[in-house]
Amino acid sequence: MKKIIFILLIVFVSCNSEKQTQFSEEANLEMLMGLDNSKITLREVLYQHKGKKILIDIWASWCKDCIVGVPKIKALQKEYPDVVYLFLSVDRSNPSWKRAINKYNLVGEHYNLPEGMDDGDFVNFIHLNWIPRYMVIDEEGEITLFKATDASDETIKEALKTDS
Repeated sequence: MKKIIFILLIVFVSCNSEKQTQFSEEANLEMLMGLDNSKITLREVLYQHKGKKILIDIWASWCKDCIVGVPKIKALQKEYPDVVYLFLSVDRSNPSWKRAINKYNLVGEHYNLPEGMDDGDFVNFIHLNWIPRYMVIDEEGEITLFKATDASDETIKEALKTDS
């Protein structure tokens, strides 16, 4: 019986660890809220940066691990200045989200996922169960890093390096 459970577990994990290289249509159509309360889809945001690498930082103002990662993100910004830094907040409180951007001097593009981290097509697609969460999109719009939870993870730097 233990062998059967072990085999099922291996199959389940291998099926769920499939490397996603594109966002689903539903995730692409997720409405994000800008700092000025405007609405824009994830697809539109990504399209604005076509041809550039994008580091997506999914975070919240109330998340201690997210705040601890801020200096590491700032170090990445110095090391990789040509990368677009896209911060997606799962805060449910817009005033808290906006205060945290100013308090921690987060430089980059900022949007809010109004449904938080427990609901929405984007968070469901990426199976968001922990923040911070880092993703890297390459110049062709492919997801090259699907999941990192520590800003000092070497896979982030590897995904941000240029292929020249």
